[in-house]
Amino acid sequence: MARLGPGRIRHTVVFTLSHAEGSSAEAEFLAAAAELAGIPVVEEFEILREASPKNDYRYGISMEFAGPEAYASYNEHPAHVQFVEGRWLPEVTAFLEVDYEAL
Repeated sequence: MARLGPGRIRHTVVFTLSHAEGSSAEAEFLAAAAELAGIPVVEEFEILREASPKNDYRYGISMEFAGPEAYASYNEHPAHVQFVEGRWLPEVTAFLEVDYEAL
């Protein structure tokens, strides 16, 4: 991944699902999450699986935005709102969201 450029935002979230790892419900959730990459302002989208036992989170999502306006547009986009309300809130048991700007 390239260095985060000035003015850009890297949005990350780590989370745990209510579904068993390897289940069809897990696969369906992750497939629905992958559709967020289709929102026009989303760049450098990745879905990740935790590789270390150092925390209780099992998955991660990372994406970048050209700046604050693009990030606000993503947060308000109907596809994102629908995903949060329809999938995220009912299926995620714990999460931590961190948004970065370059120093």
